[in-house]
Amino acid sequence: MTKNLVEELQWRGMVHDIMPGTEDQLLKEMTSAYIGFDPTSDSLHIGSLVPIILLVHLEKAGHKPYALVGGATGMIGDPSGKSDERNLLNEEALAKNVEGIKNTLARFLNFESTKENAPVLVNNYDWMKTFSFIEFARDVGKRITVNYMMAKDSVKKRISGDSGSGMSFTEFTYQLIQGYDFYHLYKNHDCKLQMGGSDQWGNITTGTELVRRMTEGDKEKAYAMTCPLITKADGSKFGKSEGGNVWLDADKTSVYKFYQFWLNASDEDAEKYIKIFTFLDKETVISIISEHKEAPHARVLQKKLAEEVTIFVHSKEELDKAIAASNILFGKSTADDLKSLDEQTFLDVFDGVPQAIVTKEDFAEGLDMIAALAAKTQFLKSNGDARRALKENSISVNKEKIKEDYKITTTDLIADKYVLLQRGKRNYFLLIIE
Repeated sequence: MTKNLVEELQWRGMVHDIMPGTEDQLLKEMTSAYIGFDPTSDSLHIGSLVPIILLVHLEKAGHKPYALVGGATGMIGDPSGKSDERNLLNEEALAKNVEGIKNTLARFLNFESTKENAPVLVNNYDWMKTFSFIEFARDVGKRITVNYMMAKDSVKKRISGDSGSGMSFTEFTYQLIQGYDFYHLYKNHDCKLQMGGSDQWGNITTGTELVRRMTEGDKEKAYAMTCPLITKADGSKFGKSEGGNVWLDADKTSVYKFYQFWLNASDEDAEKYIKIFTFLDKETVISIISEHKEAPHARVLQKKLAEEVTIFVHSKEELDKAIAASNILFGKSTADDLKSLDEQTFLDVFDGVPQAIVTKEDFAEGLDMIAALAAKTQFLKSNGDARRALKENSISVNKEKIKEDYKITTTDLIADKYVLLQRGKRNYFLLIIE
């Protein structure tokens, strides 16, 4: 291979553990490798961007990526990093989640491609559904000792945990089933490498051991490589915003909020994230970091990070909309700019702004500005305050200055429901018409 994948991932800070011989294997020939995705939801959040990006790097380096959706393992739940037993999903919820994850992965990996190293999507339910318990216990369980399984951190931490709940046999078997996935892909797809987060090292190495023990001859070899779990410099959990997880689907996390998440990264985090979450080359990254350090207030590092990740996950068109939405708060914008926003983005931009509900009847003959500012909303303390603000020319409706004689009508409505009031540059108020 002309590109050293391991070297590329190492300078980006994306290698945590790697089995000896992995780099040599990747340099020797086109290698098939896989990462598993747990269907605990019908979408993926930005924590899953790292394994997705690993598969994209793999493909860019000339190797063949396999994305495995855990339709079978999802029925059990991975105990790695968990202090308690997971709630089991019913089949209907699981099927919905599997389909949602397949659709999300297809945005980043072209499973329809015909090139030699085209990505492949697989579901472990397809080969596990006909496996009887007796067959599995005889053919797979026989190969790995309980002592070997007990030595794994994911098992030891649960058994010796403070909760005292221990670990069910169901979850104990998880590493065997995941290990069998590796063997199945090795045998049927010549898949020689499994990758994943560092919390998966125990499960992955069980897979490499199972491949060794279930194949004949000493020449059979499977490899493992993990990346660090992403953390934030302040110790808070990566991928969380005030509203919860930051998702890769716009119907769960709007593109505006997604863009803002990256834009608001600290300098320390942004310097780390731009290596992990973008495909910019080393020289470009070093140059951007250097430029940022010369003028940190300009936030060129965060802007470039937010731009690159938003384009990768959503598109250039959606990035432009997110930037336009951001400029509404901090730059010059018009009523037309506001009305061009979809309802969710509009609400995201003005999240937390004080608001009041007014009725449609109030709009029958137009809502006068004194009522809009004081009597009906209490945006300003009194009618006198409202008159003074209007005379000072400090009041805007939908970002446009108005006079005291102005009346708000249905033509002012944004998304047929909202009117944005503003005093000065930063004092906003939202009218909601019901």
